[in-house]
Amino acid sequence: MSKIRVLVVDDSAFMRRVLKQMLETDPGIEVAGTARDGAEGVSMALDLKPDVVTMDVEMPKMNGLEATEALMERMPVPILMVSSITKEGAKATFDAMDKGAADYISKNLVTSALDLMKIQDELITKVKAIARRKHHFVSLRTAKPGPPPPVPAVKKGLASLKIGFVSIGASTGGPRAVQAVLANLPAGLDTSILVSVHMPRMFTGAFAERMNEICKLPVKEAENGESVGFGKVFISPGGLQTRVKRKGLTEFFFQVDNEPRDAMYRPSIDISMSSVAESYPGRSLGVILTGMGSDGREGMRLIKEKGGKTIAQDEHTCTVYGMPKSVIEAGLADKVVPIELIAAEIINMI
Repeated sequence: MSKIRVLVVDDSAFMRRVLKQMLETDPGIEVAGTARDGAEGVSMALDLKPDVVTMDVEMPKMNGLEATEALMERMPVPILMVSSITKEGAKATFDAMDKGAADYISKNLVTSALDLMKIQDELITKVKAIARRKHHFVSLRTAKPGPPPPVPAVKKGLASLKIGFVSIGASTGGPRAVQAVLANLPAGLDTSILVSVHMPRMFTGAFAERMNEICKLPVKEAENGESVGFGKVFISPGGLQTRVKRKGLTEFFFQVDNEPRDAMYRPSIDISMSSVAESYPGRSLGVILTGMGSDGREGMRLIKEKGGKTIAQDEHTCTVYGMPKSVIEAGLADKVVPIELIAAEIINMI
């Protein structure tokens, strides 16, 4: 089997060297070339025709956003953005994803060998994932937009309410998948929605702002002690855990904190979903989208045990078929559907 050929574009000689060394620890990957800025990156990509491009966001001459747009117009290729963990870096990364970039990794400050290993594992996993889905990402960019899927009529009033809370979880490929779902939900839903995506702190805030700009439902980052209101979407803050808690018979609020401190994921989909299952027994809907690993499986299990409903994204439309696969193989998915139909399925269940 031929190796995955990667072009590394970064204005830092140190980062070019580190990314190259990280990628080439995997025998299935080779770095076909390195470029010092966006303009050189576009030129080298046209010449080398790599399978994947890692693209720095902030560069001289031509930045990562401009280079991504130029490549997508001239030679669509899967691009993995390499972003600093700042609000500005997050905003530019989501701008690049709107232009066609497939996903991103964040440049954490490496303080230990464990930090370095985590970044390396994430980098290699995402490069392999988007390389396998190369034709999918290219087709997303080049296909002519068709009519949106039919959206069922929104049901009004408590008498017809089936689901009181929707909990959505995603990881690798999550920003694109979540946007595909939220953008197709109509205003006026008689439910609340909590979205938990594996992202760093600055990214979740920027993501919430981006979703609020393009969605019909209001979207914001969840805050500790905030009341849960109908017809709103809340994003779990990165670096923290978000739970839904009951106060009395009809009042609900968010508890956002650091506990447990040894949790593998922050936010943890399992923790958020489990709290929803406990607070809304029989009236919760769990949705698991693309992502590596199995976070969310136990939350979906509890939702099912409490009488709720579950949806998993199908393999064909996942960037990484890890989290949905773990749910489906455990027999916990009521429905398995492609990403473009998940919004309609959510509406059908409300």
